[in-house]
Amino acid sequence: MEYSEKVMDHFMNPRNVGEISDASGVGTVGNAKCGDIMKVYLKIENNIIEDAKFKTFGCGAAVATSSMATELVKGKTVQEALQVTNKAVMEALDGLPPVKVHCSCLAEEALHAALWDYAEKNGIVIEGLKKPVNDIEALHHHEEE
Repeated sequence: MEYSEKVMDHFMNPRNVGEISDASGVGTVGNAKCGDIMKVYLKIENNIIEDAKFKTFGCGAAVATSSMATELVKGKTVQEALQVTNKAVMEALDGLPPVKVHCSCLAEEALHAALWDYAEKNGIVIEGLKKPVNDIEALHHHEEE
């Protein structure tokens, strides 16, 4: 399996690993099929994502996609963060092998779950944000049919 240099870099030297103790929003998403679990923490001030951290239990591609996803949302508004899709994460990493594409979906879902948590805690509605799923496998099974 070929990984791009960027994927390898984010796997070997992941950015933003850890947790934010007073996080504005926390999202946890897993994939029962491959056993990956991703937890994303967001610190949001005045609608801007000041900080983003993650903890990922999974393969190298899962670590790399969470690292890149947290990098991409830092400094962005909540609305801009919604534009960070799995495709955006993959492009930023110069692509992923087909069997690892689900890892980028996990990153997108975990991010959305953290934003959802933030919205719930603050009683706000984030335009375009859907309720997250806990197990991404259910989501993809649906798309493939």
